[in-house]
Amino acid sequence: MTTTLHGPAVRGLIVRLFAEAERDDERSPGRPAPTATAQERSDLLEDVYMPISAHGGDLLYALVRAARPQTVVEFGTSYGISTLHLAAAVRDNGIGHVTTTELSATKVRAARANIEAAGLSDLVTVLEGDALTTLGTVDGPIGLALLDGWKEMCLPVLRLIEDRLAPGALVVGDDSTFESMSDYVAYVRDPGNGYVSVDFPVEDGMELSCWTGR
Repeated sequence: MTTTLHGPAVRGLIVRLFAEAERDDERSPGRPAPTATAQERSDLLEDVYMPISAHGGDLLYALVRAARPQTVVEFGTSYGISTLHLAAAVRDNGIGHVTTTELSATKVRAARANIEAAGLSDLVTVLEGDALTTLGTVDGPIGLALLDGWKEMCLPVLRLIEDRLAPGALVVGDDSTFESMSDYVAYVRDPGNGYVSVDFPVEDGMELSCWTGR
């Protein structure tokens, strides 16, 4: 794997984390019950990395470098691989801050440790808890949002932060080919909802949407 990220501390850490993530099948306890709550699923899968793809991470880095957002929001920190891409881009831009949120206490601790190891702690706030609560506290305008938590929650989270999106804000929905993302994809592809949206072909798909307002 290659990466465009500057700085050996970040590059080396991301390579190691992706290598660990390749063992996700070994660590996975199996699929949660259909009736499991988001908290129950998070607790069950606390050892599973579920990372963004390598090319998806490089895309995120490039988008943040291009957009130069003051405020970046992420739904679904996990072990912090995507967060490291976002924060490295913010650092290299010289402006901005990343606020990310995660339901699993185990993953929150791990992500904070990884962010600290990369020397990016001053650029990232990791919030623990339900995104529908934690992201309600983030001040706008939000210039870029990554939605990569539980897929059925991506649309409610988007609706939650929508009134704080800056004109022209970028919204990235990961794993857009999943059936559980169908409502989200339909929403952002409807011009009446204020987005210009296109799918980007990285692994399980990314939906890239620009907020034009309504």
